[in-house]
This record gives sequence, structure tokens and C-alpha cells, in this order.
Amino acid sequence: MTPGALQTVGTALFAVAVAHTFLTRYFEHLAHLQPGHAGIWHLLGEVEVVFGFWAFVLLAFMALTGGAGSAAGYLEALDYTEPAFVFVIMVVAASRPVLELCKAGARMLARYIPAPDSVAFHFVCLSVLPLLGSFITEPAAMTLAALMLRDNVYSRKISHRLKYVTLGALFVNVSIGGTLTHFAAPPVLMVAGKWNWDMWYMLGHFGWKSAIAVFVNAGVATLLFARELKSLQVDTRSSDRTVPRSLMLLHVLFLAGIVYFAHHPVVFVGLFLLFLGVAEAYRHYHDRLMLREGLMVGFFLAGLVTLGALQQGWLQAALTGMDSTALYFGATALTAITDNAALTYLGSLVEGTDEAFKYSLVAGAVTGGGLTVIANAPNPAGFAILRGHFDDDAINPLGLFVTALPPTIVAILAFQLL
Repeated sequence: MTPGALQTVGTALFAVAVAHTFLTRYFEHLAHLQPGHAGIWHLLGEVEVVFGFWAFVLLAFMALTGGAGSAAGYLEALDYTEPAFVFVIMVVAASRPVLELCKAGARMLARYIPAPDSVAFHFVCLSVLPLLGSFITEPAAMTLAALMLRDNVYSRKISHRLKYVTLGALFVNVSIGGTLTHFAAPPVLMVAGKWNWDMWYMLGHFGWKSAIAVFVNAGVATLLFARELKSLQVDTRSSDRTVPRSLMLLHVLFLAGIVYFAHHPVVFVGLFLLFLGVAEAYRHYHDRLMLREGLMVGFFLAGLVTLGALQQGWLQAALTGMDSTALYFGATALTAITDNAALTYLGSLVEGTDEAFKYSLVAGAVTGGGLTVIANAPNPAGFAILRGHFDDDAINPLGLFVTALPPTIVAILAFQLL
């Protein structure tokens, strides 16, 4: 098969996969209506399976038309470091020692906010934890925030409006909250080295604007549901520590090491295996590790990489024909249907670009990162953690889009007017 024909087939399958993500709730409903075929409907209703499923369709097609060697060669030419890293960081960040440390920190911060405990806790989870993604990486921040919201908010009897508004604000804030540094957000990582962006550049051009938008989004989402949140029982003053401080420190070191070697899979996978050994040795200080959830998210991202590699033609053509303002809004729209790290990487291949082009591309990519599940690499992690608290164990993509739109508009105002 010629490269052009392969790209056409890849683009068509990518479009089918995107459409499939909007139908997962329907497939879950079919599983209840047709219990005899519930297995296949549950499989097609798993949003984490969608891109991996259609990636295998692509590989099967390549094997049939060009032989198994061509399919294997295509896979070997791709870089799956990011899916592996997200899997590893999700499991480590979701371990009980790390969670207890973050819970203690969130409770301490919430204690100094002049508001009821549950209201302050909700605000901290939607603001401080997403900004923490600039240092412990966005996947880790998403995992921690989603788990803490699950245990303290979603596990209670709350309205669907609160569930979706919280989810939309969380996804948008995590996407823009990783821009305080140059090493934590995937869409920034893809271009920082080539464009010589360091931490001071990120803080001066992106970070302070992102922080303002994050606090505004968190504040509005919390104030809108302050009355409902007040009824929740969240004790920010109690201490439920069950893990020794030394083990917490060791897990923080594991987390730091994995983040530091994020671009070296041989190293961070080795650290992860050592972490698994420690977790087994001190099993009584750990809950069930999120291996299944992490693997599902990794499978989702790997499928996205496999299909996304064939989207370069139309994406690059779309980007090069825009001025800086059109590029910003174009990138915001495009990142809703394709991974924002892939989008910035493709933009970095365009030669002869100015600073306005670079700023608009990255700002637009992170702005739209909360509109859909596939827009930002950490989103599937939050989706996997929180989906069980929605009807039919499925999050409505349209509901997410609608509730993520107002926080996205706040981010647009921050990046365009400040």
C-alpha cells in the first residue's frame, strides 16, 4: 500500500474512533438491554479501549495488504514512551502513601480558607492540585485530584450537575495548570527543547496566566454549588494517617525519580518494578494498586499514538495556513479531537515560525485540553477513576463538552487578553 493510501485509511479509522468515543454511553446501554451479548457491548463501551481497538483494525488491515512485517515495522517506528509513562505514574501516584501525603497537604491548605470544610476542600482539589501538575506531571496531578474528589465528593449523593461541572473544571484546569514549567505538560515537552523554552520563559508567558484562570474556574465551580457542597462531610482537621512517614518519603522519591527520567523508559520502568517490590513487601500499608486502570489508560494512549501518526498530512496543512490568532483558535478546536501533544509536535515541524506562532500553538493546544476525553493525555486517567459514579458507568461526552466550555472560555480570555 502506498503511503498516501495508508494515510487515507488511517485518517478514516481515526474519524471512526473519534465518533466511537461519543457512542460509548450508547453501547453501555445496549449491554443492559441485551445481556446475551453484554460482553461485546461492554467492550465497545469502554472509552479506554476505543483507540486501541481501532488501532488493531489498522494493523490487521496493514498485515493483510502488506504482510505482518509491515505492520510490525510500523509499530517499531513509533514512540510509546508517553503511554508507558502515564501508566507508571498513574499507579505510583495512586498508591496509598502518596495519596495520604497529598490529602494531608490539601486538608492543611483547606483549613486556612475562610469557608466550610467541604467547600474549601473542593476548591483546593480543583485549583492547587491541577497546578501541582507543573511539578509532578499532569497525569499524576489528574490521578491525585480525581481520587480525592472520588472519595470525598463523588462517592456521596450529589447532583449530576455538580458531577459534570466539577469534571469539566478539573479537565480544563489540569490541561492549563501544567504550563508553569517546561518539563511536566506533554504538549510543552514536545516543543520546549527545540524552541529553547525554560522554566522562566514558561512562567513569564504562560504560567501566571494559567494560574489566574485555574483559580477563577475553581472558584466559580465551587461557588455555584456551595450550598450542595456544604452538606457533604469532609473533615479537613482530622488525621487518618496509616502509613509511616518514612514510607511516604520513599514513595515521593519513587515519584520524583520517575518524573525525572520521564523520557527514559528503561530507567522509569526499572524504578517502577522496584516500586512494585516495595509495595509487595509493605502490602499492609497499600491498597489495591491501580494496575488495571493504568493499563487501560496506557492502551488508550498507545492506540492514539498508533492512529495519530497518520494524521500528519491534514494537521500540518491546517496549521500552516493560519495567522497567530486563527492558529490559536484552530489549535483549541483541533485539540478537542486529537491529542494536544501530537498537535504541538506537528506544529514544531513547521520551519520559519515566529514567537507569535509558537505561543498561539501551545496556548491553543492546552486551552482545548479539557473539552473531550482524548484532548489531553491525563484525561483518560481521570475518566477511568470517576466514571463509576455516573449513570451506566459512563460519562456523556456531550455533557463533558458543555460543562468544560465555560472554563475553556476563561482560559481563552486569560491567554488572549492578559
